[in-house]
Amino acid sequence: MKRGGRKISVIGDRFMLSSMFEAALREHCRLHELDIRTHDLPWPDQPMEHGYAVAGMAGLKEYMGTAEETVRLVGDAEIVVTQLAPFSAGIMDQTPNLKLIAVSRGGPVNIDMKAARDRGITVVNTPGRNASAVAEFTIGAILAETRNITKGHDALRKGEYRGDLYRADVTGRELSEMTVGLIGYGEVGRRVVNFLKVFGCRILVCDPYVQLSAQDMKDGVMQCDLDKLLAESDVVSLHPRVTAETTRMMNEKTLRKMKKDATLVNTARGPLMDYDALYEVMKSGHLRGAMLETFAIEPVPPDWPLLQLPNVTLTPHIAGASVRTVTYAAGLAAAEVNRYLSGQPLVHVC
Repeated sequence: MKRGGRKISVIGDRFMLSSMFEAALREHCRLHELDIRTHDLPWPDQPMEHGYAVAGMAGLKEYMGTAEETVRLVGDAEIVVTQLAPFSAGIMDQTPNLKLIAVSRGGPVNIDMKAARDRGITVVNTPGRNASAVAEFTIGAILAETRNITKGHDALRKGEYRGDLYRADVTGRELSEMTVGLIGYGEVGRRVVNFLKVFGCRILVCDPYVQLSAQDMKDGVMQCDLDKLLAESDVVSLHPRVTAETTRMMNEKTLRKMKKDATLVNTARGPLMDYDALYEVMKSGHLRGAMLETFAIEPVPPDWPLLQLPNVTLTPHIAGASVRTVTYAAGLAAAEVNRYLSGQPLVHVC
C-alpha cells in the first residue's frame, strides 16, 4: 500500500467494510495524496459495548473496541473514518494529531462530542444513510404482520399447515382498506409515506416539529396529534428520534389508546417503547400484533417474555442493513473528507 500524504485511519467493521471506505476515499479524494491505513472490527459477529459499562468511556453509547486498540489504530492519523470505533476524552488525549472524525452513521453516539469540541476535533456524520433501507423494511414488517406471513411461516416450520389463516375472522386486511399512522416524519418517515401511497391506504402523520410536504398534502396525507393517530390507525409505525420527550412514548397509557386489533411496528429505536407494558398489552389481546426490530437491550435475553408471544414478530435490529447503506454512507463520509482536505465548508458537521 502506498505511503505518504495525509494520514487517514479507516476503522471499519464487517458491515461498514474498510475496503469500501477506502474505495470511496480514493474516488472522492483523487486530487489528494493519501496515506490510508485500514482495519476491520468484529461487529456484528461480536456485540457492541455501551459507554456506561466501561470505565473511561463516559459520554459514549454504542461502540466497538477498547481504548487501547483505538489509540493504536489511530496512531498519528489526522483523519479517522469509522462507524463504531470509540472516541472518549481519554482516547482523544492520546491521539493529538487527530483533527477530523467522519462517522458513518446518523448520530455520533460513539464519540464524546463535548470532548471533541474542547480539543478542536471536528466530527461529521452521514445523516439518512440507511433511511431507504429502513423504509423498505418497514413496509415488509407491516405486511408480515397484517397478512399473517409470520404466523404462516412459524406454523409450517413446526409442521403445522394452518388452513385456518384463510378464515374471514383470522385472515388479514389489505392496506388499501386500512389507516396507517406514522409517528415521526423524518428521513425514514417521509419515505414510508411515499411507499404507502401506492397501496391506497389512508395515511396519518404525527410530528409536531415538521410540516408535511406540499405533495403529501396534495396526495391526502393528514397531519394530526398523537391521540387522533392512535385512536384511528389500524397500523402504527414508529419513526421519531429518541429524545426525553419520545423515550417510552409507547407505554401502558398510549398503547391502550390504540384501536383494539391494531398492529404496532417499531423499526426505529428501542427506547421509544416500554416493553413491560407492551408485553401486558399484547398478552391481553388488545392488539392484533406487534413487529419489533429494535430493543432496549441488545442482544435481547433468550428468556425475554416478548419472545414467547405468538402475536409478536421480532428481528435482530437489521432494518438498516443493506449493501446500499454501506456504499452510500461511505460516499457521504468520503465527500466530507474531500471537503476538509480541499479547505471547503463541511456539510454534515455534528
